[in-house]
Amino acid sequence: MQNLEGKTAFVTGGASGIGLGIAKALLGAGMNVAIADIRQDHLDAASAELDGGERVLALQLDVTNRAQFAEVADAAEAKFGKLHVLIANAGVGLVGPSELATFADWDWVNGVNVGGAINGVVTLLPRILSHGEGGHIVCTASMSALVPVGGTAIYSAGKAYVTSMMECMRPELEGRGVICSAFCPGAVQSNIAESGKTRPAELAETGYAEADKRRQASGDLRHLFQTKEEVGERVLQGILNDELYILTHHEFLDGVRERGEATTLAVQDHLPENPEYKGTFAMLFKNPAITQEIERQTALKAARKG
Repeated sequence: MQNLEGKTAFVTGGASGIGLGIAKALLGAGMNVAIADIRQDHLDAASAELDGGERVLALQLDVTNRAQFAEVADAAEAKFGKLHVLIANAGVGLVGPSELATFADWDWVNGVNVGGAINGVVTLLPRILSHGEGGHIVCTASMSALVPVGGTAIYSAGKAYVTSMMECMRPELEGRGVICSAFCPGAVQSNIAESGKTRPAELAETGYAEADKRRQASGDLRHLFQTKEEVGERVLQGILNDELYILTHHEFLDGVRERGEATTLAVQDHLPENPEYKGTFAMLFKNPAITQEIERQTALKAARKG
């Protein structure tokens, strides 16, 4: 997928924030872009901002609705022909103490953040594979998937899920021309704080009403966050570089490093290995895509320094 010119991307949650930033970057790289979003007002504003003419298609989509997902994918194919890039970006945010969480809190967040990504993959992957021209799938996760902290159990668990999806699908699909990437950003200027406005009535019961009020009263800190354009360009570069992990925000470096060190130290290396077990199940002990990513990131860092 090094040559994006004239190909088509499908971006969920594409009408604001991160999704719109990615759509702008991909449009600038010469792609056709279908932006799918649950909010028509956001779609109208995004279409005007993108100003891409016939190269942009705005589609209203609830990513938890599988039948609707197929319908809008059909509409994108009808306009642009083949689909090449899926950006599974639609997401909602909810944080607070785990003991306050209701079933509805868990079901709503995971229905969008996890279920939306699954629905995107199941709907679009066969279409991408069918044309044989290669493609790319990017799931928007979060640095919370790599540096999970207290009070974010629902959100971070879902983001870890989609990160693992990409890690597992990458070695499966790369040989067939489809690259998979986990996009793990830190804080971005977006509308995720307004996601409660689209929460379904049947999942309205929440244990976080008071926690949300306190969070909203803490003030506007968006001046500390990266812009949608910055993260959009980061995703574009990640696609062009075939990166498995598309990360932002240097501030998370210590946390990412410590997590890797903690899990490494927890391995029971004082116990002897069972050679037969290791040989029989060798495919379980190492992911070649991660090995390749180490080599790729090492080369990219060396090139930036050189």
